[in-house]
Amino acid sequence: MLDFRLDEEYESLRKTVQEFAQEEVAPVIGDFYERNEFPYEIVAKMGRMGLFGLPFPEEYGGMGGDYFALCLALEELARVDSSVAITLEAGVSLGAVPLFRFGSEEQKREWLPRLCAGEQLGAFGLTEPGSGSDASGLRTTARLDGDEWVVNGTKAFITNSGTDITGLVTVAAVTGQREDGRKEISAILVPSGTPGFTVSKKYSKVGWNASDTRELSFEDCRVPAANLVGQRGRGYAQFLQTLDEGRVAIAALGVGLAQGCIDECLRYVGEREAFGHKIGEYQAIQFKIADMEVRTHLARLAYYEAAGRMLRGEPFKREAAIAKLVSSEAAMDNAREATQIFGGYGFMNEYPVGRFYRDAKILEIGEGTSEVQRMLIARELGLGR
Repeated sequence: MLDFRLDEEYESLRKTVQEFAQEEVAPVIGDFYERNEFPYEIVAKMGRMGLFGLPFPEEYGGMGGDYFALCLALEELARVDSSVAITLEAGVSLGAVPLFRFGSEEQKREWLPRLCAGEQLGAFGLTEPGSGSDASGLRTTARLDGDEWVVNGTKAFITNSGTDITGLVTVAAVTGQREDGRKEISAILVPSGTPGFTVSKKYSKVGWNASDTRELSFEDCRVPAANLVGQRGRGYAQFLQTLDEGRVAIAALGVGLAQGCIDECLRYVGEREAFGHKIGEYQAIQFKIADMEVRTHLARLAYYEAAGRMLRGEPFKREAAIAKLVSSEAAMDNAREATQIFGGYGFMNEYPVGRFYRDAKILEIGEGTSEVQRMLIARELGLGR
């Protein structure tokens, strides 16, 4: 029989992160959010807990866990705050995982210990001002000049790319032309501080205000030829694999936000009175929260299945797209309903549900829009091109 209960090790991790989120993150994160300030001390504590090293082997400074362990941590963090959760998600699944999956042994031994410890953050440079999921629109180039790559171009909306502890960005760049006429795309590791690599000011964002998001530019930026990550010409395929895995992690984050909305509403409806009764006694409110619970439960099962297939080495592209789609929509729907339940207080940033509402929308856009997820699901069913 199927059993969706967590084993003792997973449950212990979940409770540990839940306690950390409630005791260390929840009391202070609202102030960071309002100041648009990156929470360095919280991130440092997460590093000391080993959260950034969860899915990596001990030989590279990791905790020897797996990707599902990372997802559980993301869910518990996002129940309290998505800025902290996305910092962990991007630092691991987008910053460190490409190096672990595709990097040379030298690259892994140089970078992974610091990334696993949370002493440095990695970033993932795919999106550009004029292109996201469409590889044909990629404009950043890297040409080989002797024993160096010369990188030119611009990247947009890159998480973790401009903090004081950002160590590297793995950049998708056009490195030539394939025999079929399409662009040859490769992945190039660019360390922070490399001449010609410029980090813009932080974006003014609707949500995720305590996380770091920047535009990056590269002007004759030179890095050693050995900074090629994986095989030349395989960069886009590598990024697609990274995105499939990342969608499972984003799904976990979305489930956490959706659950956080339920948590806050259950507390509030037991305290708030209207017309002589606690508002939780009214069926209209009960039905809203019941629907929120249904959405969250189903989304959690979806990401559990996708993660399970991934860990077993089975195809999981469709399941990852399903999990990402349903969890992001559950987060958005729950945030909207939670704000409605809180009424005027839900429109105030001092209440977590106001923050949740602002944070939820990006989940339907980042790491593949909801439209892209539907396209992927349809293709996996044999429809379309």
